[in-house]
Amino acid sequence: MIVYLNGEYMEAENAKISPLDRGFIFGDGIYDVTPSYNGKMVGFQLHLNRMKNGLDAIGIPNPLTDGEWEEIASNLSEKNGGQNLGIYFQISRGNEGRRFHGFPHDLKPTIFGMVIKIDSYPKMPDRKNQIGLKVVSSEDMRWRQCNIKSTAILGNVLHFQESFALNKDETIMFNSTNELTEGSISNVFIVKNGIVATPILDHQLLPGISRHMAIESLRSDGSIEVQERVISMDEVREADEVWITNSSKHIAPVVELDEQPVGNGLVGPVWEKAMSIYCKAMFEF
Repeated sequence: MIVYLNGEYMEAENAKISPLDRGFIFGDGIYDVTPSYNGKMVGFQLHLNRMKNGLDAIGIPNPLTDGEWEEIASNLSEKNGGQNLGIYFQISRGNEGRRFHGFPHDLKPTIFGMVIKIDSYPKMPDRKNQIGLKVVSSEDMRWRQCNIKSTAILGNVLHFQESFALNKDETIMFNSTNELTEGSISNVFIVKNGIVATPILDHQLLPGISRHMAIESLRSDGSIEVQERVISMDEVREADEVWITNSSKHIAPVVELDEQPVGNGLVGPVWEKAMSIYCKAMFEF
C-alpha cells in the first residue's frame, strides 16, 4: 500500500513517525475517512469541512488548502488502484520532542494519509436480498465531546468490542437518561409508522456525513418524513425499523437488537425506499 506522510508518498512499511509525536502519546489529532469508488469520492467537501471543524475545535492549524487535500486524496486513490477505497487522513499536533501536556507553540502538524478497502459501490436496494445487521446496546461511557472526530477513540473501540465479542455487528449506545446517542462506528435512525427519526446533533454524537446525506436526500425527495429529535431507547426497541449510517455502510438495516427482532425481524420497506433515494443522490454531495 502506498501512503502519504508529510509531503511524500511511500510504501506503508517505509513510513516512520516519532514515538514522541503527540498523536502517538496523547491521541492528540483528528482523522476522517472518505469513500471513493473508481477514483470518484463521495461527499469529499463535507468530510473536509468536518475535518477542518475538528482541527479548529482542538486548536490545530489546518496545514493544507482544500485543493491540496483533494490532490492528495486523488493521488492515494490512483496509486492504490482506484477501485473501492476509503481515503483516510490523520493530522496530529506534531512532535515537540518531549512528552508535555500543554500545547506547544508553532509546531508543524504531522499529516498522514492511507487507503482502506471498503465494500463495492452500493447497488439499488432489494430488501428481500439484503442481509440485516444484528446489534447490541450499551450505556454510553465515552467522553462528552463525541462531536469531535478525534483519533483518541478508545471509548468507541471498547464499545465496538462489546458487539464484536458476541459476533454481532455494532453496539448502539444510550446515555444516563436512556436516550439514544449513536453507534460505536455509526449514527442511528429509527422508523415508526413510516416516519424516520434520528437524534439531534450535540456533543454526544458525531455529525456523520452519511447521516447528513441521508437526511438531506430524503428531505429533498420529500416522500419520507425525517425528524431530528430526542429518541428514547424504548422507542428504539419498539421501532418498525432501525438503521445505522456511516461512510462504508451508507445506510444499513438492523434486524436484531439485543437478541430481539426489530419490527418483524426483516429488512423493512422504508429502508429500501430510503436507500434507493440515497443511492441516486450520493454523488451530488
